[in-house]
Amino acid sequence: MADTGEQYEASASALGYLFQFAKALHICIEQWMSGDMAWNVAVEAADDIEIHQGTGDRRLIQLKQRAAGVRMTDLSEDLWKTLRIWAEAAKADRIVLAETRLFLLTTAEIPEGSAAFYLPPRGSQHRDEERALGLLREARKASKATKGPLPKCFEAFDNLDQGDRSLQSPLMSRIEILSGTPDINEVRNALQGLAAFAVGHEAAQAFLTRLEGWFYNRVIEQMQTPGGRPVTGSEFDEMLSDLQRQFRYDSLPIDPDISDMSFDPSEAVDQQFVRQLGLIGVGTERIELAVRDYVRAFTQRSRWSGENLLRAGELGKYERKLVEEWRSRFAEMAEELGPEVTEEEKKKEARRIYRWVDLEARFPIRSGCDESFVTKGSYHMLADELKVGWHPDYSARLIALLEPARTH
Repeated sequence: MADTGEQYEASASALGYLFQFAKALHICIEQWMSGDMAWNVAVEAADDIEIHQGTGDRRLIQLKQRAAGVRMTDLSEDLWKTLRIWAEAAKADRIVLAETRLFLLTTAEIPEGSAAFYLPPRGSQHRDEERALGLLREARKASKATKGPLPKCFEAFDNLDQGDRSLQSPLMSRIEILSGTPDINEVRNALQGLAAFAVGHEAAQAFLTRLEGWFYNRVIEQMQTPGGRPVTGSEFDEMLSDLQRQFRYDSLPIDPDISDMSFDPSEAVDQQFVRQLGLIGVGTERIELAVRDYVRAFTQRSRWSGENLLRAGELGKYERKLVEEWRSRFAEMAEELGPEVTEEEKKKEARRIYRWVDLEARFPIRSGCDESFVTKGSYHMLADELKVGWHPDYSARLIALLEPARTH
């Protein structure tokens, strides 16, 4: 069993990754709100977060989330680890300093008069790159560290000052350090606020859950592929705009994990809606499709209800409409058959009713939510409760089937 220290390190590492994802999403939304879609964002590519905006505008961001009261001194590991990453990239020509801005965003405090204090965002009155460089050189010389990460960091920093020209000053000129960066909880609150702005307070959490799910899956895809494609502004705009449309007053979201979900038809063999289909001789493959629609509709409706996306009485009103549409067709079938009719004729006409449900009946729960499995699956849910049926004698037949089990 891992000790407390190991558990803490694992938790801190996991929280760091979640912080990167949340901050990257927040950056994407801010970029999107600017109205300019000529940008892209990558996570864990050249840095924690990498942003490209137009030609020659590249931004690399390091994120450091630390506990309250932690200070970024001139020998802080956070500072020197970041310097090592950027120094090695500059030395190996993986970044062009003249075209790259380097940001270190930290929740830690920055002491006045420290190296980080003199590297605030450009335009700040106390920005002094040469003073910062001098303090870093002094700290490096004064350090007695022989173990841990610092020696390797010092080595990378020293390597910038070897050869024909020093890259230490050019590196300082590209670095901007921001303290008091919002932590993961504050970023999450900001995302919640932006979601509320996009779709209203009631639907904000449901909207944000779907946006985060898409974004995290998309970033994982980018990270798993060598040289993976970053999230582009146009791609983000298309996805966010589509998600907003799904949360309009006249619509409801259809979730990909539900519309693509797998199922096991054998688990539904004893359900009433499956028995109903068996009564009229529907084939195995079509029964499997019916189970699929039932499972998807049941799951999607349950999620809508759990997230309070449905209006009061909306499902009841929707089901009443479905029953009314079915009832007129069922009554017409009974009239056409008459009292003297064979079993085969009953099944044939019942299959016509079911064919209408399967291929034609499309009654959206809201005008902007027209996914077919919602209608078909809802009819199967009603059939499971014997509120609708296909065989003219469906109710009596199914009750008879259940009698032995009840008697037993």
